[in-house]
Amino acid sequence: MIMEGPLQKAPVGLYSRTTLDLSGEWQYIVDPMQEGLHLPRKGIRHFADDARPKGNRLIEYDFNYANNIQVPSDWNTQVEKLFWYEGLVWYRRTFEYEPNNQKKQILYFEGANYWKRVYLNRTALGEHEGGFTPFSFDVTDKLKSGRNSIVVAVDNTRRSHQIPALKFDWFNYGGITRPVHVFEVPKTYVSDYELSLQKNGKILATIQLAGDKPKNQSVDITISELNIQTSLVTNDEGKASIELTPQDLQYWSPQSPKLYNVTIAKNNEQITERIGFRYIETRGPDILLNGEPVFLAGISVHEEAIGAIGGRAMTWAEARALLMEVKALGANYVRLAHYPHSEMMTRLADEIGLLVWSEVPLWQSLDFDDPRTLQTARNMILESIDRDFNRASVIIWSVANETPQTESRLSFLRNLIDLTRARDPSRLVSSALDKNKKVGNTIHVEDPLGEFLDVYAVNTYEGWYGPRTPSQIAEVNWSSRYNKPMIFSEFGAGALKGHFGDADQRWTEDCQRAIYQQTLMLVDRTPTTRGISPWILKDFRSPRRYHGLYQDYWNRKGIINEYGQPKLAYEVLKKWITNKVESQQSKAK
Repeated sequence: MIMEGPLQKAPVGLYSRTTLDLSGEWQYIVDPMQEGLHLPRKGIRHFADDARPKGNRLIEYDFNYANNIQVPSDWNTQVEKLFWYEGLVWYRRTFEYEPNNQKKQILYFEGANYWKRVYLNRTALGEHEGGFTPFSFDVTDKLKSGRNSIVVAVDNTRRSHQIPALKFDWFNYGGITRPVHVFEVPKTYVSDYELSLQKNGKILATIQLAGDKPKNQSVDITISELNIQTSLVTNDEGKASIELTPQDLQYWSPQSPKLYNVTIAKNNEQITERIGFRYIETRGPDILLNGEPVFLAGISVHEEAIGAIGGRAMTWAEARALLMEVKALGANYVRLAHYPHSEMMTRLADEIGLLVWSEVPLWQSLDFDDPRTLQTARNMILESIDRDFNRASVIIWSVANETPQTESRLSFLRNLIDLTRARDPSRLVSSALDKNKKVGNTIHVEDPLGEFLDVYAVNTYEGWYGPRTPSQIAEVNWSSRYNKPMIFSEFGAGALKGHFGDADQRWTEDCQRAIYQQTLMLVDRTPTTRGISPWILKDFRSPRRYHGLYQDYWNRKGIINEYGQPKLAYEVLKKWITNKVESQQSKAK
């Protein structure tokens, strides 16, 4: 949540705007005692004050003598002594700028983990909580001609009221992990635009202006390829909506990821965006994409680059490499777990044709009774939807993963479900459920949360966790009281690449392969299943995975290892997915 500052919502369309990218070398100071949050005191200046001291004043820090660090990135993989560090780090970057007095200037952060306080030229702009969503500030009156200084306090300390909370099964990378930008907009500018295909074949377009005079302004929308060119006028709230009638519209789908150039123009501002048009709905146990049944055949992915280092920051090439590994399986779908991935990932999914499940990091045990947790969760969902509303690939918003079945949790998640539907009725809402009721060899889905979801998802690790061997998965069946689509959102097993043995021998590629073979047969005999996203594409770093021989602080459930080398389960899954997708396409013809 942005606690201060004039902008409460980051403008959309970052990649359609010309920006000053502040990626590169910043200076950093590690502050484990959080001293900088309590300055200034008499005789001691604040960390944000990086002007040269006058006289004989005692200064115990100086960014000019601090070490350099790359932004975007995390501090854990850049600085060896900070690999396990969780706490406060101060970042500073100076840059030259000549503000245009006829325009507004925006300072935009794509993401930083976790809590941030931002200063520009010694002035506090505000705070933001959450590690994976964008935030911005109007800095029109704070940028100077010439040298400017940004100072950012970033703290990734885990706390019970945060999201995620104290325990989670991925690495808590800290730092400014996504790019930082400065860009200019007119005094009255396009702050939001949303275009979505309706079931009636029309495109609903909504434009939101912000700035000095947002009401009674004319805005033009052009989609030349669909013979659309129209103007609309904003109301007293600066908003305008219209239904557009496209000619010869080609629906976006994984088989044909068609994107159209959409231009939004207001006076001297013009934004060109690439948008695909499709609609998603459910009918009984079916998921319908553009009115046709679709099976979501894919895998879960963490946002961690392929290679020995891991790390949170992603380049376009690294993001593409991850998603192309998914495409190589023959997949039409990817679960981006357990948090909103970078905008690069969803834009690339649009381009290459992957349906996307997007998730906020409500993982297992949270403080569902703390109002701060609920407010943060609501902000995360709204920030995710705001950023990715125009991404055709995103079809599911997930509100949580593996949360306990309590009354406070049910009330908490219902609040988020209602918020999500109100903000974006064009997509489906889901959650990955856990701890379902077992009676003999049958697992019953009875989580009351399922009643309020469009699609319910289940995580199952039969053959890995619990007493069953891989071969005994053949005895297991699933049932549900919900006549809704079901996704097996997680299944799998840990395996160290190159370690072989019997199918019942843990940590071997053979055991992982056997569990995949048996679980995929379980999927086939569960009639309401409409998707899979096994856990997980690639081995990823996790401080909860202690085994010195097999894990060494990596979660080894990937079907490829951290270097991208496939394990035996890879071919099993690839063959199953390819057959499933090809069969579905044959039926559609």
